[in-house]
Amino acid sequence: MSKVLYTDFEGVEDIIGSMMDNPHLKKAITRTNLYTFWNSILPEKFKNKSKPFGMLPGGTMTIACQNPVVAQELSLHKIMLLKKFEPYAKSLKMRVVDMKFDPKRWSED
Repeated sequence: MSKVLYTDFEGVEDIIGSMMDNPHLKKAITRTNLYTFWNSILPEKFKNKSKPFGMLPGGTMTIACQNPVVAQELSLHKIMLLKKFEPYAKSLKMRVVDMKFDPKRWSED
């Protein structure tokens, strides 16, 4: 039996570096980082009843809500939420100009 020598391995740094060149992956990571700040701007009673779902073109963030009542309550606080969220978005060089609260997007996972 002959011995096989593997010497042409790519390092982890090289793999991650090439992955980070992908603009779609960069965008997804930035959005995920932005979503982590959601609970820090919410009033306590909404923290387990809403979560970021996605971004629409033009800087509109879609928020999944547990039920229509939560969606309505959050929509009444939209201006305050946008103002609180602005520094987090700016730090990631993103723009959030509107929020859409959607109870149809809610899932319990």
